Formats: sequence, structure tokens, C-alpha cells
Amino acid sequence: MPPTFAISTHWNARHHTEGERVIEEILETTGLTHVELGYDLTLDLVPGIKKMVADGAVRVNSVHNFCPVPMGAPQGHPELFVLASPDPRVREGAVRHTTATIQFAAEIGARVVVCHAGNVEMRAYTRKLIRLAEEGKQYSPRFERTKTKLLLKRDQKVPPYLDHLEAGIAALLPELERTGIALAFENLPTWEAIPTEMEIQTICQKVNSPHIRHWHDLGHGQIRQNLGLTSQKHWISKLSPWLAGFHVHDVAPPAHDHLMPPDGQIDFAALAPVIPPQALKVLEPAPGTPPERIRAAIAVLNTAWASVGDTDKPPPATPVTA
Repeated sequence: MPPTFAISTHWNARHHTEGERVIEEILETTGLTHVELGYDLTLDLVPGIKKMVADGAVRVNSVHNFCPVPMGAPQGHPELFVLASPDPRVREGAVRHTTATIQFAAEIGARVVVCHAGNVEMRAYTRKLIRLAEEGKQYSPRFERTKTKLLLKRDQKVPPYLDHLEAGIAALLPELERTGIALAFENLPTWEAIPTEMEIQTICQKVNSPHIRHWHDLGHGQIRQNLGLTSQKHWISKLSPWLAGFHVHDVAPPAHDHLMPPDGQIDFAALAPVIPPQALKVLEPAPGTPPERIRAAIAVLNTAWASVGDTDKPPPATPVTA
């Protein structure tokens, strides 16, 4: 049985002034009945979405921090505040507004809050690697020198950021435990981002709580693999005990993401053996993607992941060790 897919409201929320219409468009044009509420969902859309949930028209599986958009913010963004920031005021804001998102997720019936943790403040070497790859220089000495600088500089700078992140997690755990929500940290396409795959594994093992999880973005993981930074299939398998869900989109090399399969390079069938049935699967098309491309992607994924199976069970209720 193929998995149940949800879709992020990031695809269409900006085009509507009523929450009902956000959901109705998804139901009418994609056929999907599960959603992730995106970080650009505004307060004025919330009443209509709550009504659609209460009426049983749609189910909210996950919510992307920060949601709804905090009052006073010029626009929605997943890094308005970050838990790993060196600035204590930013960290305080991250705890406060992530708590609000956790509470909203519980109220709307979601299981997971997806979160960006922050970035090491350093030169943007990953962007330089992408530019070199786009110029056909991925295997040049310059590319290798840049990648070495990226790895070394980040390793030197990252320890205090991880300390801040762990302190933020400790501050949020009581609310996560009270609500039953899992907070899942997303892998991002840049190596400057926090945490890396190895770092989130260490954090999950150390915290040892069912409420702290990894969220794996397949497009971001493919970009990291394209740049020679990770092996996507390896890390999906290794992190499977802590995987809350996936953002599903495709990538045209080296780093053009949020395409709908099969418009990119990801071999989704090859990933099927390491996709946990209980992990949420959320399509994340670029805003403005034609509905027919989304429907075609669902057909492709249903074939590629026919062996994955599906389960509606929540994340594990007891801590896991691996």
C-alpha cells in the first residue's frame, strides 16, 4: 500500500484571504486530504482552516514553525527566531514563539512541529560551492579547497551554537510533553545550517525523548549529496529511529529544488527501502506549481513507494535508543 501524502499550504496560502479557500483548492485540485500548515500562514486564515478541520474535510499532520505568522512580523519565515542563535534575545524569542506554534499544533490536531534551528555565522561557502558546481567546476581544485574551508571553519565555530540549541530544547520539553507534540529539526541545503545529520543523531540520543525528532527534507538532502557533503540514503537509514517525517520534492542538479517528481534527479524508488512507514510524507512544491504537476508527482511517488506501506500511528510514545 503506498503512503498517505500531505501537502504544505506554502504552495497556495498566499493566494487566499480565507482559510476555507486554502483547503478547498487543495481538495479540489490535488485530491489530498492531509496538509502541513506552512510558516507563511497568516492569522486571518486560521479560523477558516479550523472550521475545515472541525468539519472533517481535512487533517493537519504537521505545522512548520512559526505558524501562524507571529504578530508584528513583516512576513512569515522559518528563521524569524532560532534556538541556536548567539544572541540571547533571539533565543528567547525562539522559545516563546516556538511554544506558541506547539500550542497551535496541538489545538489543530497536528502531531509534529517542523523547526529550523539556525546557522553558524560564517562565510557562505555552500553558496560558493553551488556556483562552482553550476559552472561545471565541481571536481576542480578550487571546489575542493572551498569545501575543505567550509568543513574546517564550521567545525571550529559550531560548539556554542549546539549548546544554545540544547538549552532551547530543554526549555521547550515541558510544553512538548504536556501537548504530546514532537519537535522535529529539519536538515537544510547549506552546510552552515544547524544541525547536521550527525549532530541531530547525537542530540536525539542525548535527549532521549519521543518529543525531539529529525525531519528529513529530501530536496535539501539531495543538494547536500550533490555537493559531496552527505549520502542521503545512508543518513535516512541511520536516522530512522528518530524520523518524524519528510518534505518531498525533487532537485535539478546541483541545487534547483522544490520541483515535483519526476522533474529532477532524485531516484525515489531507490529510497523506498529506507522510508519508514510511520514517518509523515509532505509534498512541498514551489508556490505556483500547476496542480497537474502535483497530481503527476503523486502518481510517480505512489509507484516508486508502493512497497513503503503506511500507518497512521503517531511517533513512538516511549524514548528510543539506537
